[in-house]
Amino acid sequence: MIRVLLADDEGMIRSALAALLRLEPDIDVIAECADGVQAVAEAERLKPDVCLLDLEMPGLDGVEVAERLRRTVTARCMIVTRHARPGVLRRALAAGVAGFLPKSREAGEVAAVIRRVAAGARYVDPEIAADALSDERCPLTDRELDVLRAGRRGETTAQIAASLSLAPGTVRNHVSAVLAKLAVDTRQQAVLLAQERGWI
Repeated sequence: MIRVLLADDEGMIRSALAALLRLEPDIDVIAECADGVQAVAEAERLKPDVCLLDLEMPGLDGVEVAERLRRTVTARCMIVTRHARPGVLRRALAAGVAGFLPKSREAGEVAAVIRRVAAGARYVDPEIAADALSDERCPLTDRELDVLRAGRRGETTAQIAASLSLAPGTVRNHVSAVLAKLAVDTRQQAVLLAQERGWI
């Protein structure tokens, strides 16, 4: 049996997918989680074979969950998302995610990908892969992305500086560079644009 942890903050989707996957003879859904923090805790406790993670969840998103679990469990992670932006795919692959597919796929297709991932293979939806190849590259440096990520919930310059062990002036310089590169007026606009493109 392939032991699967399922995490999605939308209760109806989570329950329906879990019920459909339980109809498969070789898949056992051992946990259903409503957010990323719960997914990490349950995965570390139950040690599933595959973690099927929604991309957008409260607390930690699916990619952040995968990054954390890579250090603590052997489970292979898959991301399902309604918004399959190419930048997110790159972020997911960098975090060690083994499967990436849109929520529009049928439960039988999801089960087939679970089997492939559990057997050690990787799977990326062909349409998402094609989009990723044609998408523009992120113009921001890793440090600039760190600053945006650290301030995406409205943190002050001082809070960002403290969390990244940088001087406040350095953070301001990074923010100025980001605004210039992205041609936006505020840090919040930069965060929204970076999230839409899947850079953070």
